[in-house]
Amino acid sequence: MIRVGIVGGTGYTGSELLRILAGHPRVSLAAITSRGEAGQTVADLFPHLRGRVDLKFSEPDVGLLGECDLVFFATPNGTAMKMAPDLLERGAKVIDLAADFRLKDPAIWNRWYQMPHACPELLAEAVYGLPEVNRAAIREARLVANPGCYPTAVTLGFLPLLEQGWIDPGWLVADAKSGVSGAGRKASVGMLMAEVGESFKAYAVAGHRHQPEIFQNLSGVAGPGLRLTFVPHLLPMIRGIEATLYARLQGPDLDLQSAYEARYGAEPFVDVMPAGSHPETRSVRGCNSCRIAVAEPLGEGIVVVQSVIDNLVKGAAGQAVQNMNLMFGLDETEALGALALLP
Repeated sequence: MIRVGIVGGTGYTGSELLRILAGHPRVSLAAITSRGEAGQTVADLFPHLRGRVDLKFSEPDVGLLGECDLVFFATPNGTAMKMAPDLLERGAKVIDLAADFRLKDPAIWNRWYQMPHACPELLAEAVYGLPEVNRAAIREARLVANPGCYPTAVTLGFLPLLEQGWIDPGWLVADAKSGVSGAGRKASVGMLMAEVGESFKAYAVAGHRHQPEIFQNLSGVAGPGLRLTFVPHLLPMIRGIEATLYARLQGPDLDLQSAYEARYGAEPFVDVMPAGSHPETRSVRGCNSCRIAVAEPLGEGIVVVQSVIDNLVKGAAGQAVQNMNLMFGLDETEALGALALLP
């Protein structure tokens, strides 16, 4: 059994991680930490886990966590980087679901997250945990940076086109929308249903923290000269991300559908939809899938890619468990076979 600890398990991502791990046959939950809820049973805070998770929340303790085989960080940005060095020294592997190890340049981290990086010496070692790109490296990793939700949807959507060299990397547009759970489980007037319901808006148009992460992913394939316009939106729903992606094609008569089917045909968690499809966020709610459709409307040289994920699963906790499975030599799909919920 893999002894697992979770730091920061009281948010939506943490509760989703607990839900998935509670059904994992190879995992033993050893510790779940929260300074604010220390001493409270997990089931009292999350009644849906009653009878499946018997732990109490405890204060973060590096000694206890260091006895685990793997520690997940479901914490705000800036927390994992302070504890990861000690845990790695004690032999525990680490998966951070926040952004602490996603960006390779500490100066870029400082610019976007407004804090110096606590352990920049680990940035080169950290493996970006997108299995569809870094599967082999994840298997050998002891420190994995779990991707952000928007970057997962956008990167998977653009990737086949950039790998083929079929689009102009200097003109990429990502028009993305997320449900309110992406903002986290905290009290905020702007996230109240009365504020969000019956409305739809863009936000962070001048610059979103996921922009440099997406840029890093795509420029790693496209090389210099990549230009990306990324605009996120808030939808009046709880779960889900829909990213509509636009690019200029660099040649006529390109078989877009076949390219996507070939790139993702062996991927267990990427579903390329039939031509003419329009994937819906509800089709991935609660499951670890990314569904993608690709088209060239009217054959006029602009490609449109639609990419949908559940931001809490493939965009966070599910992908983290997918990475854990790879790190410990397990079947990549273990405990991740749940189908989407409908309605």
